[in-house]
Amino acid sequence: MATCSADLTSLLGANATGAADYICKKFTDASYAVDNTYLLFSAYLVFSMQLGFAMLCAGSVRAKNTMNIMLTNVLDAATGGLFYYLFGFAFAFGKSSNGFIGHSNFSLGSTPSSLLDYSNFLYQWAFAIAAAGITSGSIAERTQFVSYLIYSSFLTGFVYPVVSHWFWAGDGWASAFRTDDFLLGSGVIDFAGSGVVHVVGGVAGLWGALIEGPRIGRFDHTGRSVALRGHSATLVVLGTFMLWFGWYGFNPGSFNKISSIYTSGNYYGQWSAVGRTAVTTTLAGCSAALTTLFSKRILTGHWNVTDVCNGLLGGFAAITSGCSVVEPWAAIICGFVAALVLIGCNKLAEKLKFDDPLEAAQLHGGCGAWGVLFTGLFASQKYVREVYSSRPDHYGLFMGGGWRLLGAQVIQILVIVGWVSVTMGSLFYILHKLGLLRISADDEMAGMDLTRHGGLAYVYHDEGETPKQDIQMGKIESYPTLP
Repeated sequence: MATCSADLTSLLGANATGAADYICKKFTDASYAVDNTYLLFSAYLVFSMQLGFAMLCAGSVRAKNTMNIMLTNVLDAATGGLFYYLFGFAFAFGKSSNGFIGHSNFSLGSTPSSLLDYSNFLYQWAFAIAAAGITSGSIAERTQFVSYLIYSSFLTGFVYPVVSHWFWAGDGWASAFRTDDFLLGSGVIDFAGSGVVHVVGGVAGLWGALIEGPRIGRFDHTGRSVALRGHSATLVVLGTFMLWFGWYGFNPGSFNKISSIYTSGNYYGQWSAVGRTAVTTTLAGCSAALTTLFSKRILTGHWNVTDVCNGLLGGFAAITSGCSVVEPWAAIICGFVAALVLIGCNKLAEKLKFDDPLEAAQLHGGCGAWGVLFTGLFASQKYVREVYSSRPDHYGLFMGGGWRLLGAQVIQILVIVGWVSVTMGSLFYILHKLGLLRISADDEMAGMDLTRHGGLAYVYHDEGETPKQDIQMGKIESYPTLP
């Protein structure tokens, strides 16, 4: 504002100071309005991912559990909204004295301010409920509903916000936005959350699924894997495209504003970086999808749309960390490796008899961890200087930036795995010991829609008709009849 006023005064003359101040104030107000509108629109895009999660989850489970999994996705938003408002946003972005956890702005008591507006809360809430949605996929088809409400509240209100404070708050102990040298003189670059969102959700889901154990029938008496396929590839594809659409708010929106200029008087500014981030996001997903398509064809002999959708999402999860600081060609490498990481994690899960109906722990945990490492290898010096002006000399190892950034990225993975394991692992274990985690075998065989939610999501036949083929295929144990 002061610089603008001084420049205008020099142009308009010494007697035009008041006019210069007035014009500059209007420009400043317009800039705030543009940036907040951009952030709100990005928040709406990220929130639309909840529909994507709901459809993806519904299509990936058997028909007898459709209503249950969709209800958990609805309550992600509702439960997460209240707990993130009461506690989570303050823990994540409130002032802290130790860089570990925020302790101000509970219930948005200090909002709006010069640093945070209501749009920031809405955007970050959409991120928090995305982490909870990842976890729900890992423990689908066998988890008690009360257990879901407990862990979702704990994850969005405490576990996830603490992690986001570490890496995203200006005074977080490992944040690249710090002005002092705290973590290897570099801090962590996790722009949109491969670690903060995806590894957190994936590790939480990993512990939930491990403690619960596999679904009934997932492995036979000899230990051989038995596929329990989801009931609708159509819903899986619909959910995947909705998530793809929402990722354009998830990654480019993480700039929080769009009107900043990088070179005065030039066409080049943050709007260009936003566009580049959308491009790297797209290329990583496309590369991962095609790599998965041909790799699974070689391994299984089939062109499988569900596998391709998961591979695509794995590429998105991986590029989320470095999307703003890497070249487009590097994003193709990111997606290629992410697909291989997902295939490898799925093979390992099968050998260890780990059952995750949506491959969420492997996809978000495994590919998210690769994305964090990828940033430490391929972050460009030019883009790091633009996005993280306080860390101009620490960039990717393969780009000539040395080992410091990669070392910080490795530390991020380790501390997230440790934190989530201690908190969410302990919670799931306590729920298991209290008998609140897993439903009974009879309820699991009948399906939670009938036993816990009062009816099925689908009605298939009239009085007297029996869809024996569907029952024999294991889609559902029984169907209600119409009166």
